Amino acid sequence: MASRSYSNLLDLASGQTPTFGREKRRFSRVATVAGVLSALDDENTSSVGSDAPSSLSQERLIIVGNQLPLRAHRRDSGGWNFSWDEDSLLFQLKDGVGEDVEIIYVGCIKEEIDLEEQDDVAQTLLETFKCVPAFIPCELFSKYYHGFCKQQLWPLFHYMLPLSPELGGRFDRSLWQAYVSVNKIFADKVMEVISPEDDFVWVHDYHLMVLPTFLRKRFNRVKLGFFLHSPFPSSEIYRTLPIRDDLLRALLNSDLIGFHTFDYARHFLSCCSRMLGISYQSKRGYIGLEYYGRTVTIKILPVGIHINQLQSVLDLPETVSRVSQLQDRFKGQTVLLGVDDMDIFKGISLKLLAMEQLLSQHPERHGKVVLVQIANPARGRGKDVKDVRSETHATVKRINETFGSEGYDPVVLIDSPLKFYERIAYYVIAECCLVTAVRDGMNLIPYEYIISRQGNNKLDEILGLHLSDQKMSMLVVSEFIGCSPSLSGAIRVNPWNVDAVAEAMDSALMISKIEKQLRHEKHYKYVSTHDVAYWARSFLQDLDRACRDHMRRRCWGIGFGLGFRVIALDPNFRKLSIEHIVSAYKRTKSRVILLDYDGTMILPNSISTIPSPETVAILKSLCRDEKNVVFLVSGKDRETLSQWFSSCHKLGIAAEHGYFVRSRQDAEWETCLSVTDFDWKQTAEPVMKLYMETTDGSTIETKESAIVWNYQFADPDFGSCQAKELLDHLESVLANEPVSVKSGQHIVEVKPQGVNKGIVAERLLSGMREGGALPDFVLCIGDDRSDEEMFEVIMSAVEGPSLSPVAEVFACTVGQKPSNAKYYLEDTTEILRMLQGLANASELAAAGTANKQASQTISGSG
Repeated sequence: MASRSYSNLLDLASGQTPTFGREKRRFSRVATVAGVLSALDDENTSSVGSDAPSSLSQERLIIVGNQLPLRAHRRDSGGWNFSWDEDSLLFQLKDGVGEDVEIIYVGCIKEEIDLEEQDDVAQTLLETFKCVPAFIPCELFSKYYHGFCKQQLWPLFHYMLPLSPELGGRFDRSLWQAYVSVNKIFADKVMEVISPEDDFVWVHDYHLMVLPTFLRKRFNRVKLGFFLHSPFPSSEIYRTLPIRDDLLRALLNSDLIGFHTFDYARHFLSCCSRMLGISYQSKRGYIGLEYYGRTVTIKILPVGIHINQLQSVLDLPETVSRVSQLQDRFKGQTVLLGVDDMDIFKGISLKLLAMEQLLSQHPERHGKVVLVQIANPARGRGKDVKDVRSETHATVKRINETFGSEGYDPVVLIDSPLKFYERIAYYVIAECCLVTAVRDGMNLIPYEYIISRQGNNKLDEILGLHLSDQKMSMLVVSEFIGCSPSLSGAIRVNPWNVDAVAEAMDSALMISKIEKQLRHEKHYKYVSTHDVAYWARSFLQDLDRACRDHMRRRCWGIGFGLGFRVIALDPNFRKLSIEHIVSAYKRTKSRVILLDYDGTMILPNSISTIPSPETVAILKSLCRDEKNVVFLVSGKDRETLSQWFSSCHKLGIAAEHGYFVRSRQDAEWETCLSVTDFDWKQTAEPVMKLYMETTDGSTIETKESAIVWNYQFADPDFGSCQAKELLDHLESVLANEPVSVKSGQHIVEVKPQGVNKGIVAERLLSGMREGGALPDFVLCIGDDRSDEEMFEVIMSAVEGPSLSPVAEVFACTVGQKPSNAKYYLEDTTEILRMLQGLANASELAAAGTANKQASQTISGSG
């Protein structure tokens, strides 16, 4: 059966029958013009394809990147020749994908294709390379790539704030709109080929950060991964971006988000916590964010290199010949090598200053040490690139004039493009590689250097190595690049500290051969086993795991524009219909109502937690109904609750999570458990006070049965960190005490073992059963972990003797989230509206009974 993936989105409006599947067809260029921003708000297209059946039996992977992994050359006779770009990461990662998986690429072409040629080129690329090109008009592409990507996102992600117009450029709304428009074009191209139930989509890098929102809106259950190849800045930097929330929410529309290092992932998680209020949890080694019922998984794994490709280049005669030439050229000299793009973040000028310092402090190095600096062309353009180039040339000239001599230049600058084999040849002869970028996402230069130094037999002959000789290499790397954590044998430096870098260079020259061999062996073992295929395979395995329960979840979209998100719920978890529960309420005669207070009857994070007159009036009305047993189950102390609800005479109260229980106002307080020893408080309270004093914004609440440390108004990251440490600390010092230490929403609590809200529910249901009253209506409402035990008790009671065989049971949580409850309502406002509906039903029933009794009295007296 055909997939609902339309080649021309206007086919639907025109009534034409779209073509599907893998038929050879010509693509319409409708989707190649600038996308209309308002198109994202078209609710008519929401989730159309979520349940679409698929015509494809073979698994497919759609890889989306800014550029297709292709090289294009215009023929003299007209037309184009295309070939694979084997240096492209998107092409190389296919080695980690199973042979039975079909790969389709979506992206731009580096060369500009004339409008009249685009149809033919698109068809050729699809048939020959399984590539779907996105043709972006020149002006739009310039605003999107050179404007927003390179002048705003890229500098900010590399920790450069636009403090002046010359530094990165101030935020420009028109460039942002161009970025969104291009992402929309990419989304349309993916929609042309996707089979939403079967295909996996893997989106790459910061150029396409809002693409997940467009795809998730069109296909709610799309299996979508995103990998960020650049750094992700700390929240202090990222929060300066005016569209910060839009980008975060767009990324959270992915199922799996990948980062090179834990630092980048930690910064992203911190931003989600501080700006969106979304916390993460680690379970069985996986980090996950709960986002509207969906679990967004975080993947931390640095990318690797394509070793086979590199080794094949090492085997080329051209490489061997070039190594021989370089060996002769630098005979008697030790070569230090730097390979960097000519941009402001690669730290070339700082490296040159360190070389200058080395030569100044160590005159014996003159004539013996050469720094070869290969400067690749910058990927961006602008004044900053020109400044870096001019500064680099000036510094090289000064060093060579100061320390050079006839036949000896201490710094050899190569700023013209080199062929890959030529670069590899420099790796082979270099005793040490220097990668001292001030900020870089990953940087694979050290990995390429290590494999090149492993060499082969032909290269060993040229270098004068015997078969028994161990290979050697040395690395000096910046601590601010993504590959640094994986290179434990490298000398790590702060590139801004020129003295330290110069000292590291000298240490690399002085280190013993055995030490060099051990470091090389350690690095080679890691790099050779963590190549690009391993990285791709690992990412796709985690993506498959993250998407396994897609088809069993009920999904629907909410929100407008880039605030769109998908709610995903268990099939048995649904919104509580007020009409449904009121109907059940009216036809039942023995009812139990269990209500949490904070977060349920009162809005979360409210400064005032005193109940409103409306809330008290609703509870009084429910309590007046003789058919109802109403209990307020709260973590608050009994004095506070007694005072607040003094006018609700028939209201049952369970205070301090059920430790104290009172069935009505004129009843005595009882304890659910017999606890006589509270000496543990003398141990727990000083520990909590220590953390309160060292965590600004945190407080301690001392109850009769428990002590609570609350960090709701502390810094979220620091508070969470302190809470984890406090939890461990308390569990350690209270290990032999009859207490439980638990963490909740912004709290750490110590209370007697066995005290929980579930005890209240069990006690109430068993008491009613002993009294001969089997409830036929149970309503339980709560909002956090402490309420889950209540839900569990009443749901398990359905099959037991405590309820009527025809009982209507409603376990309801606040908000859409994983829960033991089977129902949810959005917020406190909806909870109160529902309870008001039940109260109105009781009032109407009471009024009806009163009228009936009055009529009987009148007829009897008559």
